[in-house]
Amino acid sequence: MNVSNNCSTTNLEPHPHVRLIEFALYSFIFFFGALFNVLAFWVFSCKMKKWTETRVYVMNLVFADFSVICTLPSMVYLLWNKSARGELCQFTETMYFINMLVSIYIVSFISIDRYIAIKHPLKARAFRSPSKAALLCGLLWVLVIVSATIQLMHHRHADLCFQTYTLPAALSLLAIFFVFTLPFAILIFCSTEVIRDLKKHLNTNSPEEKSIHKAVHIIYANLIVFMICFLPAFLGLLARLIMESIGATCFLLCVMKNFSSVLRCIATSNCCLDSVCYYFVTREFQEAFLQPKASTQQPVSLTEMGLQLL
Repeated sequence: MNVSNNCSTTNLEPHPHVRLIEFALYSFIFFFGALFNVLAFWVFSCKMKKWTETRVYVMNLVFADFSVICTLPSMVYLLWNKSARGELCQFTETMYFINMLVSIYIVSFISIDRYIAIKHPLKARAFRSPSKAALLCGLLWVLVIVSATIQLMHHRHADLCFQTYTLPAALSLLAIFFVFTLPFAILIFCSTEVIRDLKKHLNTNSPEEKSIHKAVHIIYANLIVFMICFLPAFLGLLARLIMESIGATCFLLCVMKNFSSVLRCIATSNCCLDSVCYYFVTREFQEAFLQPKASTQQPVSLTEMGLQLL
């Protein structure tokens, strides 16, 4: 996709003030992201003795998020050094999007796993296991890496760092669907259904009512964090595609480029928030479903469901 006949590569470079904002935001995200993800890795690798589905997913999530964090120093360096662009930029860009995409889908997998465990506890015994979770994560990594490698080989001569205009509009829309729309739809559906099911167990006389309320609030928090981090970035990308298709002026494209650069920083902040959110999600779900031993006549108790989630 071509940008505009009168819009050069230099015109689409971020404004110096935008670069300063990017530098500040990426530095902030790098510091806290590294701290939180190392802490999360320590918690889930050293403090949890049993390998469960949630632990497998979260460990992959932490690895993907930490890998994104590791690309930030190169991204900051590339903001100010045009001469260093080329293979370094392509490698950094590829690593960034591989791990960001894996992170997004791992969040979706956790939502699906939670949905199956709570809504279909009997079937969950057949569909859920740590080995199956590991296999699913492995297939995701392979698929994303292969796709990114093919994309890199096809567009390795792109002029702009973290800004390519070579994809046709149809392929760009397809990419938006698989990168954001599909995971977002999965997250909304699973979270809504789980919250609805949790609220059914609320009883003014039940001792776990407070914990279930906390679990519901945490699910809402995860959904809101995902929306705040990713929705603006992908709406901005969609707006840019529309502007290109109608032949917007170079000035408008430049404004959108600067705006998109800041939105990408906001999306990257998700790597900080994931480790915090899912650490508390695990604790709250364990707490929400811990209750006195249920009658043996019940096929699956809420306690069992809670232990399966962790």
